[in-house]
Amino acid sequence: MTGGLDSSMRGRPNYEELNLIGNGAYGTVYKARDLSNGNQIVAIKKLRVPLTDDGVPMSTVREIALLRHLDGTVQHPNIVRLLDVCHGQRLEREQQLILFLVFEHVDQDLMTYKDKCPAPGLSESRIRDLMFQILSGVDFLHSRRIVHRDLKPQNILVTNSGDVKIADFGLAKTYDFEMRLTSVVVTLWYRAPEVLLNQSYGTPVDIWSCGCIMGELFSKVPLCAGNSEADQLDRIFQVIGTPSESEWPETVSLARDSFVQSPGICFTTLSSDLSTDGQELLKMMLQFNPVRRISALNALQHQYFASNGYTCNPYSFPV
Repeated sequence: MTGGLDSSMRGRPNYEELNLIGNGAYGTVYKARDLSNGNQIVAIKKLRVPLTDDGVPMSTVREIALLRHLDGTVQHPNIVRLLDVCHGQRLEREQQLILFLVFEHVDQDLMTYKDKCPAPGLSESRIRDLMFQILSGVDFLHSRRIVHRDLKPQNILVTNSGDVKIADFGLAKTYDFEMRLTSVVVTLWYRAPEVLLNQSYGTPVDIWSCGCIMGELFSKVPLCAGNSEADQLDRIFQVIGTPSESEWPETVSLARDSFVQSPGICFTTLSSDLSTDGQELLKMMLQFNPVRRISALNALQHQYFASNGYTCNPYSFPV
């Protein structure tokens, strides 16, 4: 035992802590062995949940219910599995409850997987396969009216054999009309324009993130690496072009004229490996207007995949 998990978790004979995997905004993750299940390697996420007068906040209850729902009768191969939920200590002084979420363990995230690939990097066929799996998982979420809201390479896990698992649902939320994202939601580099402009949002925010990830896999660097919300918008417009006056939302305080006008780039400059079909799909995912952005289901049916033998997975269905 390394001592990272508190005594209430370490006292459970079925889990043996191995090492710390990492710290994030929504908890600390440990690698462990499930002694009650053939020494299966698992990832245990330790959460400190603030208690309210009514006990555990409904947001936490909803998150766990969401994870349980995703692990229900139809388990999608591109969504990381929640295996167990364990209650830890109740910290009266801090008014917190420790919770442990036990997930299947996956070898690495997409960022590590990409960086480990020897020169000249991931091939187009490998990127196509990764994107099909990512979009399959996203389509599964969207078909259940769930918006992930924080898709980025660090939250997409990849096994050594190349299987994708979307993880970290700390920000996932069941879709409702006219919802707005808080300022802490979604890592800046993968944040959709409507989020940066504080507009209402829906499932297209995840598609924008997918487009940013696809562009990064080809170019080997983040597509839009801004250091503030305004700078992020400016970098986005340098890539996709400055929106026209008619496209600019009327309800935002930020003026369109405050940005340097840009025609955008030709996506051929990202990589010589990016095919014409790939460029078209990328452009459809990176539309400024979320209404014009392609859906996950339509993306899976795009020629970029269809012409290479991919067929839309059987888990894509509305509810």
